[in-house]
Amino acid sequence: MLALGLLIPFAGTTLGAAMVFLMKNKINEKLEKLLLGFASGVMIAASVWSLLIPSIEMARGYKLKFLPAAVGFLLGIAFLLVLDSVIPHLHIDKTQEGIKTDKLKKTTMMVLAVTLHNIPEGMAVGVTLAAALKSNSGITMAAATALSIGIAIQNFPEGAIISMPLKSEGVSKGKAFLLGTLSGAVEPVFGLITVLLTSAILIALPYLLSFAAGAMIYVVVEELIPDSQLGKHSNIATIGLAVGFVTMMILDVYFG
Repeated sequence: MLALGLLIPFAGTTLGAAMVFLMKNKINEKLEKLLLGFASGVMIAASVWSLLIPSIEMARGYKLKFLPAAVGFLLGIAFLLVLDSVIPHLHIDKTQEGIKTDKLKKTTMMVLAVTLHNIPEGMAVGVTLAAALKSNSGITMAAATALSIGIAIQNFPEGAIISMPLKSEGVSKGKAFLLGTLSGAVEPVFGLITVLLTSAILIALPYLLSFAAGAMIYVVVEELIPDSQLGKHSNIATIGLAVGFVTMMILDVYFG
């Protein structure tokens, strides 16, 4: 069950990347906005219902039971902020009609950007599975699996957002699919590492849950929402966000 929970999100990335084989020329702008918005909504809902709320509930013995959630959340934001600053990667700059490159080739930077942002998602799945394995954590294996499914749903458009623009830039469909798939391989790896570390230091579980939430929210605020609101059709992204949020909320509440 643990292996399945770790691999479900990776399957979502793979299926999304496979959409490149159905692509003729460029990715439709409206579809791209919808996918970005949907991914944002799923990640926000997962951060709240699957990570922050369980973090607060697990801290009932603390005098200030909000403290682990607050501290972990801020540390997660700070971690991604530092990582975002020191690792060269790619940002989409639609105002300049192209992609700004820095030290690495365009395709490598594209994959590195998404790989970087998949780290907190892998951590989120890992820490939730670790909590589910702890009998008195209040998190069931069904709830942990629901988060894995939610992340997989979010990864589907993410995989497509990587492979399809690469095809538009002239990369072959096969290579674009491979790169899109590889961008998600970091998730089960970091998920497993997090499970192992969390099992060793259970007292830190509330902090780790909120840490993963902070890291995921950083990705949404820094990357997904700004890109989804640039140019035309931003209202489509907003609709996508609402649908993604409600979808993940229903999954978590139903299985939780």
